[in-house]
Amino acid sequence: MRSMAPTTSPDSGAARSATPARVRSVNVGRSRPSAAGSLRTTGIDKRPTDDPVHLRDPGPRRGGAGSGLVGDHVEDRRHHGGTDQAVYAVAGEELAHWAAVLGRGLPDGMFGENLTTEGLDVDGALVGDIWRVGDTVRLQVTGPRIPCATFAGHLGEAHWVRRFTEHGRTGAYLRVLTEGPVQAGDPIVLESRPDHEVTVPTMFRALTTHRDLMPLLEPLGDLLGDEGRRAVAAWLARRGRAT
Repeated sequence: MRSMAPTTSPDSGAARSATPARVRSVNVGRSRPSAAGSLRTTGIDKRPTDDPVHLRDPGPRRGGAGSGLVGDHVEDRRHHGGTDQAVYAVAGEELAHWAAVLGRGLPDGMFGENLTTEGLDVDGALVGDIWRVGDTVRLQVTGPRIPCATFAGHLGEAHWVRRFTEHGRTGAYLRVLTEGPVQAGDPIVLESRPDHEVTVPTMFRALTTHRDLMPLLEPLGDLLGDEGRRAVAAWLARRGRAT
């Protein structure tokens, strides 16, 4: 197994950190009033916990447990949660980047992430990468986070969806391959890497601003999360091709 590469924001100009890849915090949320969007309540407000949290496959979006973290709340199960979005990870270095840009503090969990990492290039991950977290848990990268009105309302920043999209470093959704406990301080190790070069930001651009990149996603098949698979199917259908 390989240690995960450290990271800094591409805009920071700083040297790469020598910090070993680890979980900086595990963040869980409960239902709270929503500041924007069509829902009255949301689970986006995640907050760090010092206790170990059990990760498992939550099952389908509708009818399943929602989040892959026991005790974490997912309100909008039409668009969030389920097997392919069981866990959301964001690099702590990205929070630091945005804190500098916005001129405000951004505590761990502020982006609605379940895992805030340190020393890990989350946005350099390939779709299908498998991480081992701690002694037991194995997670597989399934794709990017797509920003929405709830996210923008939670941040309270003007034009947030556009700004976040233009930056293009969204963090990564993951499915749980092997369940178990995770807590702050757990090491993260790259267990295996697929034979392609599609990173999470490349997939994000293909799904949003650069549809010409969609052909790169077609060969990935089941490595993609459900949203990615649906997007590929729709793209193929528009071209009169079967999935």
